[in-house]
Amino acid sequence: MFCFSSILSAISIVSSYVFVYNLIPKYLLIKKYKLFVLYSFYTAVFVTTAVLMTVALGFVFFFNLEYTQMPTLIKSPSVILVTVLLIIALASGFKILKHSYQSLEEKKTIENKFLQTELELKDQELRFLKMQIQPHFLFNTLNTIYGLAIQKNENAPEMILKLSNLLDYILYQVDKSKVFLIDEVAHLEDYISLEKMRFHDTLKVNFIKDIQNENIEISPMLLIPLVENAFKHGIIVNNFFTININLKVTETKLYFTLENNFDKEKETIQGGIGLENSRKRLEMLYPGKHSLQIIKKENTFKIFLEINF
Repeated sequence: MFCFSSILSAISIVSSYVFVYNLIPKYLLIKKYKLFVLYSFYTAVFVTTAVLMTVALGFVFFFNLEYTQMPTLIKSPSVILVTVLLIIALASGFKILKHSYQSLEEKKTIENKFLQTELELKDQELRFLKMQIQPHFLFNTLNTIYGLAIQKNENAPEMILKLSNLLDYILYQVDKSKVFLIDEVAHLEDYISLEKMRFHDTLKVNFIKDIQNENIEISPMLLIPLVENAFKHGIIVNNFFTININLKVTETKLYFTLENNFDKEKETIQGGIGLENSRKRLEMLYPGKHSLQIIKKENTFKIFLEINF
């Protein structure tokens, strides 16, 4: 009886080994299904033949052709065959589950590495965009001060002081991911003050604010480039340079509109580095949560920005 059981165990072990370490990895896992089915059929035929031969040999040599002396279990070859096949199926199932788990872990690892790389690239691009803001903004403001210096304008010292405050903001605060909206608005007003010194009485800026929550935070230097674009590309109409700005902030949304006159003949240059920079930053910082519309109507250039917090 021991020898009979040992032979059946050997058949189960060998067949399971063939499935686990040969057929499954070489054919099933790499999606060679036809070959897997074919060789599985061959293996099943081998197992069936081996089991039947073992039963027959046991009947002849171990039990001396005495059917009544055979144990009840051995009298039913079909039960033995099903038991062997069940062992093979369990071993194969464990192998497939183990492979699926490892594949899932590898997939998660790859996805995490991909997300990490994507975040690093996004962070580098944001840093690059911020680096563009600083020299671009500084260049335009220094041009304004230069014009006042040539005119020996008495407002030049005050303008330099405001510029110093703005530089402090764009050099240090811009590295933060978020700043209070009231800080952004305060520096936006400093910038407008600088421009008023340059344009004197020809500048009309209508800045309407309705901020319901002063603790709202936004990305730094998000609004100033839009206003700067209006000053850079706007024109004087009827002896006045007019810019209309409207900012409304609720608990969940920010609405920002800006309107200025522009020259149709030069409309191809309307919106330079600052505007394109703002568009890219919005896409990265508020994906699917913002709307930026630019409308050119007659001699009017309008910007509509909406951010959903």
